[in-house]
Amino acid sequence: MKKKVMVVDDSHMIELKICRLLEGSAFEVTAYCENGEDAIARYGEVQPDVVAMDIIMPGIDGLETAQIILEEHPEARVVMMSSLDQEDSVREARIIGARGFLYKPFNQVSLLSALEQALY
Repeated sequence: MKKKVMVVDDSHMIELKICRLLEGSAFEVTAYCENGEDAIARYGEVQPDVVAMDIIMPGIDGLETAQIILEEHPEARVVMMSSLDQEDSVREARIIGARGFLYKPFNQVSLLSALEQALY
């Protein structure tokens, strides 16, 4: 059975790219959320194995969204994604409890590696 991935990103193109990169892998996108509010509301219903979440989004940003999800669901596994190379964001993501960090643009190898590492 494939591992369920929830993609949280305000760019639908990122969701499509992740779906394409996961073809033939042990992962599949089972939910897509355009913002943090939607991700918080849907996490319990979807129960993904791992969340791939953008940091910069309108409304609640990815770091705050991850923190709320992890407070409500301590078993959650979150991989943060960003096109910005900011050590502060990486540090904050780790403090919050994110299991990994993925820099955009990413390829299949880096995506699969981040998702697999988040599971362990």
